[in-house]
Amino acid sequence: MSEPESHHERELGGQLLASVSRSFYLTLKALPKELREPLSLAYLLARTADTIADTAAVPAELRLSCLSQYHELIQQPDASQQQALAEIIARDFVQNQSDEAERRLMQRFEEGLSWLRTMQGASLKAIQQVLERIIHGQTLDIQRFPSDGTLRCLQNADELDEYTWLVAGCVGEFWTEMCALEKPSSLDPAVTVAQMKSWGAGLGKGLQLINILRDIGEDLGDGRCYLPGHSSDQVQANPRILQPTWNQWLVKCREHLECGLHYVQHVADGKLRYATALPLLLGAKTLTRMQSSSWEDLQKGIKISRLDVAMILAEAAIACRSPEGVAKLFKRLSQ
Repeated sequence: MSEPESHHERELGGQLLASVSRSFYLTLKALPKELREPLSLAYLLARTADTIADTAAVPAELRLSCLSQYHELIQQPDASQQQALAEIIARDFVQNQSDEAERRLMQRFEEGLSWLRTMQGASLKAIQQVLERIIHGQTLDIQRFPSDGTLRCLQNADELDEYTWLVAGCVGEFWTEMCALEKPSSLDPAVTVAQMKSWGAGLGKGLQLINILRDIGEDLGDGRCYLPGHSSDQVQANPRILQPTWNQWLVKCREHLECGLHYVQHVADGKLRYATALPLLLGAKTLTRMQSSSWEDLQKGIKISRLDVAMILAEAAIACRSPEGVAKLFKRLSQ
């Protein structure tokens, strides 16, 4: 008989988590019980930091200050500091959320910290470490793109690789570490944890690159160009100049997803294999859709339909019964 959900998991890991995690909620709910609570908590805390970072109506300096305070509270409880941050969140962030789910997330951010206080030992340290890295990535993002109406571009490939690792690649490593801590039998004993972490980082970076490639039009409108190689003046004058670079990073993205396939194939637990395969398979379908789209359509944003998602969920339930089945479905979705 499985253990009942904790109070925090029930209150925050249900409807609130579903509303802010979208399709990733399917992955979280498919996880084995041992992993569902710590990974759901880490995701909720990361989404809270992400909402703080992305609230463009709040000046960049205040967002940076709040991220720093939030990071400190994650590392070490401080009642007075938490109260001060709660007042700032209520005053400056709650009312500036156009999305109702993110408004509720801001209203309940202290409850996420309370949930964190129920964690202990190696799991707590792993959650704190991954959030430190994610918040560092979000801080760099604000510093590089301060939302002042001026278009800016990343300087080189190293900056883009660093960003994708900080906000997503490190999550693949964290995911692997949690599996090794909470359910060690879930990983193939023939492969080292270090190798799994490397593949997991590749999967995370690939999924983040999909977001960057998919959202290129929206990001340019917001003054952010994550694709390096051109000056902001060049991009502003002719956004299509980015198309060859976009194609190059799409190839890199596919390489990262191949790492993700290796990762999924070496997950020994069937339920965990299914949960891990879902973002990989949805990412493969999205990447294929983008590759076949015109540059004009890419500027509008590309998404796969709910029908596509439903079909992948159904097909994955069968394919994930074996490593070979996952590979076959991944390759078909990638064509």
